[in-house]
Amino acid sequence: MLLALLRLQGFLKEEEGQDLVEYALLLVFLALAAIVVLPVLGNAVNNVFSQSASTLTTAS
Repeated sequence: MLLALLRLQGFLKEEEGQDLVEYALLLVFLALAAIVVLPVLGNAVNNVFSQSASTLTTAS
């Protein structure tokens, strides 16, 4: 019984690969967020520069 309890306790302490998996999941989440957000921001920035360019063209 004691041996089984010690093995269970040792199994619960082994978390060697957990950090790597957490970092991989974080990287995947950030990549997906970038894929979703960058096109939206790209269009918004493009609109700002287009409006600025046309304002400068009409001002000159």
